[in-house]
Amino acid sequence: MDDFRWPVRVYYEDTDNGGVVYYANYLKFMERARSEWLREKGIEQDTLLKQQGVMFAVASAQVDYLRPGRFNQQLLVSVRPQQTRRASMVLAQEVYRVSEREGYGDVLCRGSIKIVCVDAVNLRPRPFPEIVRRKILSDH
Repeated sequence: MDDFRWPVRVYYEDTDNGGVVYYANYLKFMERARSEWLREKGIEQDTLLKQQGVMFAVASAQVDYLRPGRFNQQLLVSVRPQQTRRASMVLAQEVYRVSEREGYGDVLCRGSIKIVCVDAVNLRPRPFPEIVRRKILSDH
């Protein structure tokens, strides 16, 4: 299965006073890519909340920062499922710099993000609904 990729432009608000992407913003970029990955799979998180009473929460994030991203660069953020369980999944994510000459450039940031499906009322882990299993978990 190919990685899902989502383009992100680095805006001034994403950087520190030196024009370098502030480290926490990579997590925001990864979150956007995960949301778009779900949307591509036909899963809208607000609909899932209303119809199934569940939502997704980040349980852990291991992130390695390899190279700096800079103001106005075009980036690609990838999403690739690595491991799934009844109520959780681990996603591998990378943030690449886009190079007009080379296509994909350097990997700037790499992360392993554990997502847990939780009950919207009590916030306790709950198995993924069957619709999620069919659309996402069976892909890998």
